[in-house]
Amino acid sequence: MSETTITELINQYGYLGIAFLIAFENIFPPIPSELVLVFTGYLTLTSKLTIFGAIIAATIGAFIGAVALYGVGRLLSVTQLEKLVSGRLGRILRLKASDIEKASRYFNQHGAAAILIGRCIPVVRSLISIPAGMTSYPFHRFSGLTILGTFVWNTVLILIGHFAGRAWSQMLAMVDQWLIVILVVVIVIVACLLYVKFKNKRN
Repeated sequence: MSETTITELINQYGYLGIAFLIAFENIFPPIPSELVLVFTGYLTLTSKLTIFGAIIAATIGAFIGAVALYGVGRLLSVTQLEKLVSGRLGRILRLKASDIEKASRYFNQHGAAAILIGRCIPVVRSLISIPAGMTSYPFHRFSGLTILGTFVWNTVLILIGHFAGRAWSQMLAMVDQWLIVILVVVIVIVACLLYVKFKNKRN
């Protein structure tokens, strides 16, 4: 899917287009969510789209895509998935068997944190839902962590596009270069939100 197609979909269908593109990106990782989200942030300046509405639409789309892959994980084993991506399907999606194995290893090592933080890591953010489904990770916890992680990630990138304005494309290039810094910022924000949540529960 080209950048032109992505921008046309958002321009034509608004929030629905954003949700569709982000859901599609979650299921087919090569679609760049950074492009969708940063451009969406810019459109909040030039269209009727609002920042909050765009964040909600992107989060809904991400959740739909994540649930779809969670379901795939419940139905297929790692071996079956590796066989699938080793053939024509893998070439179409630009995925390798090693991508599946990487996501599974990341999930096994980090558990809940993998679902939360993994939403901010290219390729892993999509595939991390599969091992969660394979291990029958509680769906309500999976849902909560997915929504929180994607909400924060979407918020950061949409705000970057909003404040960058017409320089959104240049900022997009910087996002790729400064991905690690952005990840750290996202992790800090998520940690603060979790701290406040647990503190309120104790009180």
